[in-house]
Amino acid sequence: MTLIIVIVASIVSVMAFRDRSLMEKLQFNASRVYHKKEWHRLVSHAFVHGSYEHLIINMLVLYSFGMNVERTFGDMFGRMSNAYFLLLFFGGVIFSSLYSLYKHRDNYYYNAVGASGGVASVMFTAVFFEPWSKLLLFGIVPIPGIVFAVAYLAYSYHMAKKKVDNIGHDAHFLGAVFGFVYPILLNSSLFSHFIEKLFGRI
Repeated sequence: MTLIIVIVASIVSVMAFRDRSLMEKLQFNASRVYHKKEWHRLVSHAFVHGSYEHLIINMLVLYSFGMNVERTFGDMFGRMSNAYFLLLFFGGVIFSSLYSLYKHRDNYYYNAVGASGGVASVMFTAVFFEPWSKLLLFGIVPIPGIVFAVAYLAYSYHMAKKKVDNIGHDAHFLGAVFGFVYPILLNSSLFSHFIEKLFGRI
């Protein structure tokens, strides 16, 4: 599933780079969703990106964490694993957009693109299952996943409050929260698994 999402998002994004009308049809516009009921934008915006750099970073992160989550889901949920993974990714995409949908519902000029909400969900589900697994910060510095997760949430919250750039920090934060809670929604006993993993190393 991860590879399929990466391929489709890459193809659609490149097409949208060449055809701005496609970008306009797929991007998240809160006003159009809220007032014109163009509900597809809650999902379609995850398949278009603002630049090649934006696309490449999102797809690399999604692929690296997504493959791990898929293997874990396969071991735990068997035949339902693919459906649960798709629900994780697209649930994260939608959930991470709800705050912006409400906040910007009357702002016709507000647009957003990118799979960051879904990517954050997948990433935090991976951290949920293996909190002490090392991540490479900036692709270089090894850091425990749980430390990265706390720092990521704090940074996203702080930057969302400051509003100094055009990055959807609200979506990053909400997507991450969804990804952490999602396994517990599937099986509440998995929270005990997380606690054991977390404190078993301390």
